[in-house]
Amino acid sequence: MKVHVYMVRVSHDQKPYRKFMMETWGGTVTASPSMLTRCGREILAADPDNPGSLGIAISEAVEEAASNKGVNYSLGSVLNHVCLHQTIIGLEARRQLELAGDYPDVVIGCAGGGSNFAGIAVPFARDKINGSKVRLLAVEPAACPTLTKGRFVYDYGDEAKMAPIMEMYTLGHTFIPPTIHAGGLRYHGMSPLVSLMHHEGIVDAVAVPQKGCFEAAIMFARTEGIIPAPESSHAIRAAIDEALKAKDEGRETTILFNLSGHGHFDMTSYDMYLSGKLDDYEYPRELIDTALHDLPNVGLPV
Repeated sequence: MKVHVYMVRVSHDQKPYRKFMMETWGGTVTASPSMLTRCGREILAADPDNPGSLGIAISEAVEEAASNKGVNYSLGSVLNHVCLHQTIIGLEARRQLELAGDYPDVVIGCAGGGSNFAGIAVPFARDKINGSKVRLLAVEPAACPTLTKGRFVYDYGDEAKMAPIMEMYTLGHTFIPPTIHAGGLRYHGMSPLVSLMHHEGIVDAVAVPQKGCFEAAIMFARTEGIIPAPESSHAIRAAIDEALKAKDEGRETTILFNLSGHGHFDMTSYDMYLSGKLDDYEYPRELIDTALHDLPNVGLPV
């Protein structure tokens, strides 16, 4: 099977080992936006230094699939069926806790598009709906604060408006993450499933700065011997904060969090942190409001 990956340009540049890995397995990797698609050419004509976004990369991939017979497009997060597929993670975690005779007070996962968080949290959502006091906590970067600063509205899934319109928390489909952000979780929207649960009060959300996340990741690596993915470090940061809060309050607590991946291909991000080149960045409200001006008209108030 031939695979063509449109990789967000800033990730393509910051995380070259992911590119090398895909190419080693026979894939073709193109930095997005590119000159290969109409969408990419238009974006580069307006801004030759555009760092890219997941919304733009999705647009280019969808355009290639729609323009060529026999080419199919695959999306690895956000959509509800992907989230439900990932719930095997939470189901296994429930079973492991049952064997240990325990139950979590809080379930934590990092949240970008939503599939990782849904995977660990959704199997506990029914308990929450039925009265359990378990907290389901989605942790996102302050640089891409979809749940904590976005709006729950209908929006496009991509920059060029080719993907389906979904009701979700969104920063606007033209959202461009800051290039200083090194922790992943860059998508402008959130899974409709996770969005609805947050809107209904089933899921809580918190945004954390990236320097604190890498601090937590370093602590985890030096304690557990595992170098976590920068995305996973958001969940680790929140888990440490929950543990410290319980310690200060003199209470016991059971914390379940998902270590969603290792960081072996993200060592350039760790190098930026260790060399003092990372800064915290909180995405400004005014830029979010600007990006939300181009929402689709679906006949409903926004």
